[in-house]
Amino acid sequence: MSDHIVGGLVPPQSSRPRGRPPQAMPSQVHVAPRVRSARPGSARSPRTSLDGSGRASSEDVKQNLLHRVRAILAAQKAQPTPARVAAALRAEGALLGDAAVLEIVEALRREIVGFGVLEPLLALPGVTDVLVHGPEQVWIDRGHGLERTAVTFDDDAAVRRLAQRLAATADRRLDDATPFVDARLPDGTRFHAILAPVSTKGTCISLRLPRRKVYTLDELVRNGAVPRAGADLLGQVVAARLAFLVSGGTGAGKTTLLSTLLSMVPDHERLVLVEDSGELSPQHPNVVHLEARPPNVEGVGEITVRTLVRQALRMRPDRLVVGEVRGGEVVDLLSAMNTGHEGGCGTLHANSASEVPARVEALGVTAGLDRAAVHSQLAAAVDVVIHLVRARDGRRRVAELCVFERTSTGFVRALPAVTFGAQGQVSHGPGWSRLDDLLRHRGLGGLGGEPTP
Repeated sequence: MSDHIVGGLVPPQSSRPRGRPPQAMPSQVHVAPRVRSARPGSARSPRTSLDGSGRASSEDVKQNLLHRVRAILAAQKAQPTPARVAAALRAEGALLGDAAVLEIVEALRREIVGFGVLEPLLALPGVTDVLVHGPEQVWIDRGHGLERTAVTFDDDAAVRRLAQRLAATADRRLDDATPFVDARLPDGTRFHAILAPVSTKGTCISLRLPRRKVYTLDELVRNGAVPRAGADLLGQVVAARLAFLVSGGTGAGKTTLLSTLLSMVPDHERLVLVEDSGELSPQHPNVVHLEARPPNVEGVGEITVRTLVRQALRMRPDRLVVGEVRGGEVVDLLSAMNTGHEGGCGTLHANSASEVPARVEALGVTAGLDRAAVHSQLAAAVDVVIHLVRARDGRRRVAELCVFERTSTGFVRALPAVTFGAQGQVSHGPGWSRLDDLLRHRGLGGLGGEPTP
């Protein structure tokens, strides 16, 4: 990960007092000042330190007040409104100005509403991921690699409280008995958390924001994610109703590209999307979304992706889409593609297109098929693999299109049809003629020779 600190701020281990906001910088992430909170469940107020004159510091006085106000409001089961906070302060014999009262109100509000101290980061333009690694490290991704921010938590208990509250909004359990959770929040944010001490250096939170828009293929070309020649080929793959998989590593842009391609499907075709956690959002008027459901606290009520794939086949799909193929559902998806459901597609984690047959084999064998059956199904079901890569600078792009070929042993291997270089270079490979034949067979007239940049 990059050592860059957002806003040019020093890392948390510097001598800057934790309780003060950082000095403003031109590109700084601005976060409202925070009041430190006490650990939950503590029977006493936060420890008070003395300054050089033997008096408690103003910061520690605020911490003590925050602890006592929190206890009063908890006993009253009241929301931290300015009036109630002011009444609680008066009950404690503390007289503070309006600014101090509002500061305490904001500190308490962040503990029970929204994403807490992470809220300003989620509002930054271009942010796709917010990652918390214990109380001292918060990172963001704006499409150019990870950047460390100046945002910190008071302690790991504060991170844990936020993680548990977010889990509760998704009706999920997160505690020492179940120390991890993976869920979609009501606003569409993908949320994952794992508690300490399972995470040895503190509670971890991962947030992936829902996409604010669906890119058109022309926009992806302008952004450098797809070369112009690649855009033309992808358009032909969709128009020809070829079955395809979008492969790539984590964060390579698989879901973004698949949403774009599905938006190009003719309006009269019915799309049935099956996902573990809803992320696909094609701009299309005829879409049915099905989303898996984990078991509840009692361990019942689970609905798997594989179950939903079977249900989707009974819903008259023109195109069956599995958002992410990562389990036994691969068997049902391959079966569907082999029984007249043209144009099916999905995403798959793989380091390269050549590794896709091995990944599908591993998933299929785990689901109960033998190796030969998996390769036979794959060869007959999937026409094209679209592989994406993510460079070290965070740039995501389409790297190649591949087709499958049966070897003399009966197993499948991926043949590159066209490869796109980092600078836009275009070159054809041994699978070019095979891709040309597939398009001609679907009535598109073929590719007409080698690709041009």
